[in-house]
Amino acid sequence: MSARTIGVPREIKQQEQRVSVVPSGAFLLVKSGHSVLVEKGAGLGSGIADEEYIAAGCEIVEGADEVWARAEIIVKVKEPLESEYGYLRPDLIVFTYFHFAASRGLTDACLESGVAAVAYETIEDSKGALPLLTPMSEVAGRMSVLAGAIVLQRQNGGRGVLLPGVPGVEPGRVVVLGGGVVGANAARMAAGLGARVKIFDIDLDRLRYLDDTMPANVNTCYSTPYSIREAVQQSDLVIGAVLVAGDRAPVLVPKDWLSEMPEGSVIVDVAVDQGGCVETCKPTTHADPTYVVDGVVHYCVANMPGAVSRTSTFALTNATFPFLMELANDGLGSFVRRNPLQAQGLNIFSGKVFHRGVSKAFELPLHPIDDLPAIGGPVR
Repeated sequence: MSARTIGVPREIKQQEQRVSVVPSGAFLLVKSGHSVLVEKGAGLGSGIADEEYIAAGCEIVEGADEVWARAEIIVKVKEPLESEYGYLRPDLIVFTYFHFAASRGLTDACLESGVAAVAYETIEDSKGALPLLTPMSEVAGRMSVLAGAIVLQRQNGGRGVLLPGVPGVEPGRVVVLGGGVVGANAARMAAGLGARVKIFDIDLDRLRYLDDTMPANVNTCYSTPYSIREAVQQSDLVIGAVLVAGDRAPVLVPKDWLSEMPEGSVIVDVAVDQGGCVETCKPTTHADPTYVVDGVVHYCVANMPGAVSRTSTFALTNATFPFLMELANDGLGSFVRRNPLQAQGLNIFSGKVFHRGVSKAFELPLHPIDDLPAIGGPVR
């Protein structure tokens, strides 16, 4: 095992308060012989002081330039932004959420730089689940209903519907598109508030599972354009929760359906990171989260879990840390060659695309892991 330098820069995406490594994880990395550089103030948004990192054996670095320059592995929460593209280089591994299919600019920057881009969201486990996406999907699914309930209030542009209703007044109607982790968490949250919920999916086995485990006020529905359109027309709140790992989310709600929805109804598109499953979706921020199209309020914040940063940081790092430790201990070559499910995490390296979803999204050549070059540095 080679000792490596792991860099933890401060997140610069607007209103992003999470941090990619917590002191307990940093302590274990240092104990294993690695060096951990933490940009000053990186953990403050999650309630973690620099002193806690120092106590764990980290070096606090004043600025991002030094963290990126000295590190062999950069671990982040969100994808590199345009101002960070200049830091990318061939002997660097970046381990973070990338969501390449939603950004040709980011894809091209990583291809041109030669960086090794290992994406949280495409690493799989033996059951075909996405273990590093799951904790943030749980958070985002639960938050989507809370955000939708607030936006539904009249002063926020909504139609003035209280999701649970009250005696003598029927509850709100919630449509959840997608029965995966986000959708299931959204449906349970909405049902817990007392709303009437319909959850859609195309996997009959998944629908059977949801039907067995969901509260009585959740109805499972097979997803077709006709069935979705009918439900959306009658909805107060629509949650977009569709994910195709590494690929662009399919558009399930075209723009011309919006005029058929009730005035002041709300769409929360959690799939915005992957392009959105509503045609009129565009990324927004916590500072300016909503916009209106054809009388329908859209909430499309691209980093929803960042609003509950402390919960999200610890939930995320619980899942990512074992993979980070293996990547640091063994290097990229062993990390991806030893386990084909982990290999799904390697999206781009040395100017080549290694993930089918990225290849499909931009019609780029797809390379097998056997094409991974045996170069020096942390990739070995």
